[in-house]
Amino acid sequence: MLRSLRSLERYRVNATDGDLGCVEDFLVDDEAWTIRSLVVDTGSFVGGRRVLVSPISFREIDWSNRRVHLALTKEKIIKSPGVELDKPVSRQHEFQLYGYYGYGLYWGYPGIWGAGAFPSALVAARPYDGPAPFPDEGPDDVHLRSINAVRNYHIHGTNGSIGHVDDFIIDDETWELRYVVIDTSNWWLGKKVLVPPQWATRVSWAEGSVYVNASREQIKSSPVWDGRAALDRSFEERTYEHYGRSSPWPRAGEVRERRPPTLASGPLG
Repeated sequence: MLRSLRSLERYRVNATDGDLGCVEDFLVDDEAWTIRSLVVDTGSFVGGRRVLVSPISFREIDWSNRRVHLALTKEKIIKSPGVELDKPVSRQHEFQLYGYYGYGLYWGYPGIWGAGAFPSALVAARPYDGPAPFPDEGPDDVHLRSINAVRNYHIHGTNGSIGHVDDFIIDDETWELRYVVIDTSNWWLGKKVLVPPQWATRVSWAEGSVYVNASREQIKSSPVWDGRAALDRSFEERTYEHYGRSSPWPRAGEVRERRPPTLASGPLG
C-alpha cells in the first residue's frame, strides 16, 4: 500500500516488553531511495536517547492505532551501537548495527533488501561475519540521509525552479520512496505534484537542492495531487504518460522483475 511518509510521524514504537518511544525522523538510502531506519525518540526513557530501528525489526504495524510493534526487547535496542544522528549516517555505522542485530546485509545484492524486495528477508539471512566490506569507500562515506533535512529542499527543473520537497509517498511493504511530493507554492499557485525520485538527475546535499529531468511547463500542466483522494493506478499512469515516461506496470504478456505495490483504496495516511 502507498502512504504519505509525513502521516507516519509520531507513531508510537513498541518493543516486545513495552513502549519505546515515538517516530521522530526517517533515514533514506540515497542510492536505492529506500527507508532504511526509523529514528525513535525515547523521551525520558534512558535519558531521551534517539535510536535507529530498521524495518527488518518490524513485527507488525497497527495502522489504525498508529503503532509500530518490533520483534526486539527494549534492552536490545537501547544497547545498540550509538550513532551521531545530527550527521548523515555512514555505511560503516550500518555495518556495526546489522552485525549487532545479526541481520544479513542489503548492499552488494540485486534486490533492495539483499537478494529480495522485502526487509523481512534479512532476518533469516546469514549474518555477514567477514571483514568490513568497504573496499571502495572511505571512512566518511555516507548513504543515509534524514528525511526531515531533505524536506523543503529546492526542486529545480531543466529550465528553472519548480518548488520544494513537501513530502514523500512510500510503499509500506518494501519501504521504497515511490514519489516525491513537490509543492509549487513559491512558483505556481500552490499545486502539488508527484515525481518519482529516480527522475532526479542530481542531488546537492550541500546546497539543499534536487534537480529533476522535467521542465517547468511539464510540472505546470501535470496532474494535481491534493492528498485527499486515493492514489490509484489511473492517477499514476496519467502521471507517467504526462511526462512521456514508460509505465512501471507490465503490459499484457510482459514479464518484469519487480511489481508495483498494492495501492491504497482510500485516502493516503
